Amino acid sequence: MIVDLPDTTTAEVNRKLMSLRDEGGVVALGRVLTLVVLASEGSEEEAIEAANAASREHPCRIIVHVPVDAAEGVDDADRMDGQIRVGGDAGAAEVVVLRCSGVLADPDEPLLAALLLPDAPIVAWWPRRAPVNAAASSIGAIAHRRITDTGNAPDPLGALGRIGQTYTAGDTDLAWTRLTNWRLQLAAAVDEFLADGGDVTSVDAIRVEGAVDSPSTMLLAAWLSLRFGVEATVSDLPAGLGIGLVEISTGSGSVMLARPDTAIATLSMPGQTDQHIALPKRTLQECLAEELRRLDPDEVFGEVVTEGLPLCHRQ
Repeated sequence: MIVDLPDTTTAEVNRKLMSLRDEGGVVALGRVLTLVVLASEGSEEEAIEAANAASREHPCRIIVHVPVDAAEGVDDADRMDGQIRVGGDAGAAEVVVLRCSGVLADPDEPLLAALLLPDAPIVAWWPRRAPVNAAASSIGAIAHRRITDTGNAPDPLGALGRIGQTYTAGDTDLAWTRLTNWRLQLAAAVDEFLADGGDVTSVDAIRVEGAVDSPSTMLLAAWLSLRFGVEATVSDLPAGLGIGLVEISTGSGSVMLARPDTAIATLSMPGQTDQHIALPKRTLQECLAEELRRLDPDEVFGEVVTEGLPLCHRQ
């Protein structure tokens, strides 16, 4: 069900949500959190689709704020057009879309307060452009977790550097979440290397190859640098290719994980036959669902962006 509320207020939207629940039980209770999506005009449907999919694992209220230009011929530029999506149009969530112009185009706590679930954690997500300091923004300041995506920023590596400078407990970035399978595979490979008599205390070089526009490449290099205490070297691949190779060199041989395409990687270790591993690029829905599983600060991410990134250098 989709209900449009043109030229409205958040109080009116909230009353309509309560009315839908009272009239037919359409809006279920039991939401575990409020997900506030600070979207950009034109990209909101992609974000809503991902949030709907994630809501099947984490039932929530999804509030989507979209800044728009005032419609042509509309005298009052300070306008909010609301839309409520429930039932099959909202996954396991209830979705409120607010298209705002004028002063309302700048999202803040007073604007959205009427729609926040009481006594429920708040997660703020910027699918595209994030503020320079997410935690210092009005919505970020009240959120338990703040999710950005430097991979979608106009300057991905610059945006990643700013996170390192402004990091606050509760911050995370989907460029980091996309690395989960890489980190798991590399950790398993190192454990196997140790079981076969390898010596990771003798790591003398770490090399990571990745796209020139990939913040995930820099985060993976930073994580490895912290883990082994060795400065990582990052080699650039053409834009859009993601991560291509990781090589951990030791006195007793090298552990190498290479992914020449988007799905299958090859793991090479001393004295062993190469292994082929499924390592597809993760979807937006998978990454968002993973981040919604935890509401405590990601301490490893904090260490990587504040301490690990300075240990990496690009060739």
